[in-house]
Amino acid sequence: MNLFAMGFRKCDLKGCGHFGASRGSRKHAGVDMACTPYTEVGSPVRGVVTKLGWPYRGRPEIRYVEVNAGDYFFRVFYVDPAVKVGDMVELNGVLGTSQALGNLYPGITEHVHFEIKDKDGEYVDPTPVILALRGTLKVDL
Repeated sequence: MNLFAMGFRKCDLKGCGHFGASRGSRKHAGVDMACTPYTEVGSPVRGVVTKLGWPYRGRPEIRYVEVNAGDYFFRVFYVDPAVKVGDMVELNGVLGTSQALGNLYPGITEHVHFEIKDKDGEYVDPTPVILALRGTLKVDL
């Protein structure tokens, strides 16, 4: 599914999914896009897969995919990868399938997390990117 066709995760028992939402002593560094588990997730950009990561120590089943496009790194979390490091992916090319989060965060809205980092490692709000691409991709919501 096109990442931009997913709805934004609203607030639930575990918090809110918007950029900058409180996470205790820190702020949410991306946006959460609601989707059912095992949904194919498309790349937010055309670029090169630069990392397949593990965001949680001791939870090797929880993954993320990072794609580099120019001076930006686009990361999609809670995705079981279908790509390898070094692969070129097209906009909306399948990165993998969304993972179920119920065991990790009971009661949370199922979603993927999308974040953007610039070349200096600073987080960029992905909300305007999502909204702009929704308009150009003629996505029905």
